[in-house]
Amino acid sequence: MTDRPEDPNVPDEDRTPLQPAQALFDALGIAYEEAFAASEAHHASLRWLLDELVPGSRVLDVGSGTGRPTAETLSSAGHSVLGIDISPVMVDLATRQVPDAEFRCGDIRAVALSDSSFDAVCVYFALLQMSREEQVSLVTRLARTVKPGGRMVLATVPVDVEGAEFVFMDHPVRATSFARDDFVALVTDAGLTVRSEESLLFTPSRPDAEPEPHLFLYCER
Repeated sequence: MTDRPEDPNVPDEDRTPLQPAQALFDALGIAYEEAFAASEAHHASLRWLLDELVPGSRVLDVGSGTGRPTAETLSSAGHSVLGIDISPVMVDLATRQVPDAEFRCGDIRAVALSDSSFDAVCVYFALLQMSREEQVSLVTRLARTVKPGGRMVLATVPVDVEGAEFVFMDHPVRATSFARDDFVALVTDAGLTVRSEESLLFTPSRPDAEPEPHLFLYCER
């Protein structure tokens, strides 16, 4: 989520209001999939999960978006996938595109989840519009939902920003993230072991897009 910073020289009264997560992804819809679904690092992390999981595993997809590629890849391999997304537009798209998975509309921060109830959890770029305190709390809670010995994949934009204003795919947003070392510390403090990681620059498939840093962590509880 690093398209470009909001122009500080634009008067406040002339700015488009910042969009919270639900409004942003309702507006983006399928355009988000078109921009990001081709990420080879994302697909590589899914291949890792497929190699690690036993047949019929239960997987939670946090911020499931349009269902592709995550839920589609995992459900096509015979796993039971529950996707949770705050955007009703995204949930509708995912339900139609990936009928073999289950999708629910809700704020993951408020969704009741039982400890040790999933064989794996995926969190792809779903934390960036939460505060740092919320991210720490959520990752800690999600780690507890993974069965001992289970897997968790997290992806984020590893930059040290808090409440920074950006224009993302033509929409003004506010984003918060951690630098790489701090994010790894957050994950390990939550009780996860980082088995491997991948850092890269990814350019979304859209006009005038610029490369943005991505960090993928492959974890085990």
